[in-house]
Amino acid sequence: MTAKQDSERAALARLIKIAKGDTGQSRRVADFLLAWWNAGSCGSFDLTSLWALDRAIVEDMTVVFGLIGQAGNYPDQLDPALGPEFAAIIAQWRPALAD
Repeated sequence: MTAKQDSERAALARLIKIAKGDTGQSRRVADFLLAWWNAGSCGSFDLTSLWALDRAIVEDMTVVFGLIGQAGNYPDQLDPALGPEFAAIIAQWRPALAD
């Protein structure tokens, strides 16, 4: 794995951890990640939400946004281990959609 890929994976891991929290920032990060998972059913991400996030979180989101564009895959296709992580975020923030 390259240094860039390590950086992308680390940023994604930090965002997943934040999204599993219970703060306003957690909700916004979850919205961002779930828009990648399935914007049609999980909702989109309002870019003005960036204004309410700490700078470090926005920087991680910028890195992950680049990853999303380059990977051309959904999270679980990028790494099957991400499926359960995103399922947990869905269960917390979109319980009506949880299996």
